[in-house]
Amino acid sequence: MTPFKVTIIASIVSAVMLGVVFELIRRRRLRERYALIWVMTGIVLLVLALWRHSLSTLAGWIGVKTYPPSVFFAAILLFVLALLLQFSIVLSRLTDQNTTLAQKLALLETEMLERGQRETAGEEPG
Repeated sequence: MTPFKVTIIASIVSAVMLGVVFELIRRRRLRERYALIWVMTGIVLLVLALWRHSLSTLAGWIGVKTYPPSVFFAAILLFVLALLLQFSIVLSRLTDQNTTLAQKLALLETEMLERGQRETAGEEPG
């Protein structure tokens, strides 16, 4: 069972984390679609902190008998992997959008240069 002092500290840290996430959403520093994973993480951490037998119970369900906190570390690893996958997807999409934007900008610059050359040569634009 988790010591009471650790339970209180973990509960406070989880509540502060949730408060920071909600404040970042309110100030529009964190988008709602990205905040969902952080809110869920804060809630899970708060539940684990308040439910004092949580690690032992979860370890029993999974079949871990020797060291129940290893379940917590496995959950953290899965969270980090999910977060990395989410950021990789977003980064891939932004890279594609950036390439498309650079191509469109190059086309516009070429068109503007051609118009400028036609106008200096005395031709009518069009």
